[in-house]
Formats: sequence, structure tokens, C-alpha cells
Amino acid sequence: MKLYLDEDLSPAIARILRERGVDARSAHEVGMIGASDDEQLDYGYREGRALVTRNARDFRIVAHRRIREQREHSGIVVCPPSIRGSEVRRIAEALEALVRQRPEGLGGFDLLYLPPAEAEA
Repeated sequence: MKLYLDEDLSPAIARILRERGVDARSAHEVGMIGASDDEQLDYGYREGRALVTRNARDFRIVAHRRIREQREHSGIVVCPPSIRGSEVRRIAEALEALVRQRPEGLGGFDLLYLPPAEAEA
């Protein structure tokens, strides 16, 4: 699975993932800052990359609308609020595990959530 990180995630996550052998790009790196949610999904689709975001509310709405319209994307992965955006290594680890589990990628209408962070002991 190839990943495309929305602008709400640090580009450092994409760099960490690439260091670990995961094909990942960030909206920051490809000049997509400020693009609409549909434009972000369309970019990911053209590139064959699942979109990773923290924006669950908006992308859940967009995903349902695109199902009604039969407009595919390459999948949406939502980072849960239990993992703070500043926890770049934790996000990278969760994404790397997902890529290893689903090397073939996601389906054209899939939306899934990364597992929530476990409570610290």
C-alpha cells in the first residue's frame, strides 16, 4: 500500500515511513496545501495512494458522498484523536503496521481507522 498524508499530518511522518521502506508522500511535499478534500482524494487516486488524515468528520462525509456518486478513491485512513498529531513516531508506527497488513492497499471506497493509542500504564 502506498500512502498520501493530508496536510493535517506532519511531513516528518512521510519521511519516517520512507526510512522504513514504506512508499509515502505528504501534501506538504507535493504542493497540495489548501486543496479541497475531493482534490486530495483525487490526487491520491491518480497516484494509487490511500489518503491518511486526522479529519475524520469531513472525510467521513466525503467518503459517503463519493459512494453515492460512485466516485472511487484509493482508500482513506483516519488517525484517531487518541493519537496526538505531534506523536509522529507513533503515527508512523501505526501506519507502517497497516501497510504490512494490507500490502495490496485498500478498496476504492474503503475508509478505516487506525487503532486508538493504548492508555499509558
